[in-house]
Amino acid sequence: MKKEIVIIGGGFAGLNLVRHLADEADIHVTLVDLNNYNFFPPLLYQLATGFLDVSNICYPFRKLFHGKKNISFRLGRLQKVVPEENKVILSIGELSYDYLVLAIGTESNYFGMENIRKGALPMKTVDDAIRMRNYVLQELEEGTIATDKAEKKKLATVVIAGGGPTGVEIAGMLAEMRDNILETDYPELSRRNAEIYLVDGAPALLTSMSEESQKYAYEELVKMGVEVRLNKQVKDYINDTVVFADGETIQTRFLLWTAGVTGKPLDGFPPGSYGRGKRLLVDQHNSVKGTNNIYAVGDACLMTADRNFPEGHPQLAQVALQQGENLAKNIRASFHDKPMKPFAYRDMGSMAIIGRSKAVADLPKPKMHFNGYIAWATWLFVHLFSLITYRNRIKTMYNWAVAYFTKDQSLRMIIRPEVNAVQNRKP
Repeated sequence: MKKEIVIIGGGFAGLNLVRHLADEADIHVTLVDLNNYNFFPPLLYQLATGFLDVSNICYPFRKLFHGKKNISFRLGRLQKVVPEENKVILSIGELSYDYLVLAIGTESNYFGMENIRKGALPMKTVDDAIRMRNYVLQELEEGTIATDKAEKKKLATVVIAGGGPTGVEIAGMLAEMRDNILETDYPELSRRNAEIYLVDGAPALLTSMSEESQKYAYEELVKMGVEVRLNKQVKDYINDTVVFADGETIQTRFLLWTAGVTGKPLDGFPPGSYGRGKRLLVDQHNSVKGTNNIYAVGDACLMTADRNFPEGHPQLAQVALQQGENLAKNIRASFHDKPMKPFAYRDMGSMAIIGRSKAVADLPKPKMHFNGYIAWATWLFVHLFSLITYRNRIKTMYNWAVAYFTKDQSLRMIIRPEVNAVQNRKP
């Protein structure tokens, strides 16, 4: 009888696990996800700013699984895990399993600040990116007819909270849009009045990268006209006002929140199952603490058994991909009574793009830093070939080529789906 493997989450870790278990004769895999498509998170900011289309970075799960007879897909939300009965309760019903894998990722961390949760724009999902694009374009339209100077200034001011790769990348993209597109599309507005603030509570940008990368990113963003404010902790967002811990305020209608992520606690696991950042504690084989057939991979888990990363792995795509592949091998090994292989992360380095021909990259072995055009071209190459299908790569390469030669793109449409039409059929 085939073993039933249920995988919750079709991101980097979950999908890579599915792919490495495809065509196994003695197992059946069911992938469950909130969306019916996989998407590429590192390029969400380009979708949000209108330089890429949804189809560039997304692909339907069911189309990916054509011809894979041992793989099923279910569209739904995980509501509860019942370990003692080997089943999960979903928004669409129940599923039984022999092995359960949780690849549920993370969500934005607002650090208990309710006003920011309600008023800021996050950048975690395709829905978030589309919402941001609509919001930015709508604000610009309102700015063209605003007559009150204070209101016009609020509409033209952007505050980005979080100086990690996402914050740096979107600050650079918005700065280039301001310089190359704003007055062309919106002649009623002046780019001189459009202010972009990038704020972070840390003393440097890109804190997980080398000092050379931090310095280069800071200097280039400042040259591009971004107001970089370090050691500035956001405490509240009320009445279109960002309030900092030191009492300073910035008036804006647009606060983008990229300041941190946190795990998603699940019904069915005791509090002792979670570690720092609400991540599920796992052993060297990604088995969840206190269980024998439940695993967690990617950003959802915290593993301290890797001797090179005793505090846990960074929440990067490469960690998720490698854990998915390693767990697939271990599941196969368990079927044949062979020993499992402990997970050991192979650090592939890190990189961030800042703007046109501007990027930073750090390599661990040999330890090396490079920036500028070479790092930018490397970033493009790596991200292009990390997309899931040739179709995604070709369409993205075309849009990038257009943007590079014209410094523009024609994807800035406000799309407002009719929610009420499907409201009663939502899972």
